[in-house]
Amino acid sequence: MSAVALSLAARPRAGWLPGRPWNGMTVLDTYGCQGGAGMGYWLAGYDVFSVDNAPQPRNPFAFIQADAVAFIAEHGHLFDFIHASPPCQRYTRCQKIRGREHPDLIGPTRAALEGTGRPWVIENVEEARPELRDPVMLCGAAFGLRTYRHRLFEPGGGLTVVPPPHPDHVAPLAKMGRPVAGHEFMHVVGNFSDVPLARSEAVMGMPWASRDGLREAIPPAYTELIGRQAAAQIRTGSGEAAA
Repeated sequence: MSAVALSLAARPRAGWLPGRPWNGMTVLDTYGCQGGAGMGYWLAGYDVFSVDNAPQPRNPFAFIQADAVAFIAEHGHLFDFIHASPPCQRYTRCQKIRGREHPDLIGPTRAALEGTGRPWVIENVEEARPELRDPVMLCGAAFGLRTYRHRLFEPGGGLTVVPPPHPDHVAPLAKMGRPVAGHEFMHVVGNFSDVPLARSEAVMGMPWASRDGLREAIPPAYTELIGRQAAAQIRTGSGEAAA
């Protein structure tokens, strides 16, 4: 696929996307699922091109169904910035308890990213920390969200990510599968209850997503922060982000 073809393809599939000024840059969102990470980059000003190996009709961005590692290796250099969220099932406690085997995609993804010459970030769950290199952690409470949803981000290609201060976890977390009380934070995992609340700006900020998409996603607030820091560094050629 040529740069011209990618440019033509990079038109959003959804007409309801919120308006924002374009920063003149493109981001490749791999393992894109239903577009939670992509929405954050869109709000930060990027044109978003999403890749996933499964059909994703709810993903609102320009989309191609493809293997993420192969696509990064072949086309990643055509983008200004690359985001990768390899499936986390290999690392979660739930999957370890069940004894299921899942491939380790962090290493192959990193190798492909390093070959692009572009700045990039790999996102995953806290249990994947041993597989990540000097990751930073983001927490929903730091963004005013009603979910803690800790996620790790490994920056690379010269990128620096500065996280906001991590607040104390004062609010209790609702037990998995039970209704969320007014004083509780939401745990968006498994067969959680109250999908409308999870979709809301108070929790995930993904009103277009299904239950499956929500539990696989990160709040767009996380990648909006990363995207703005990355854009500032790309413009200046600096490896340091503004706090």
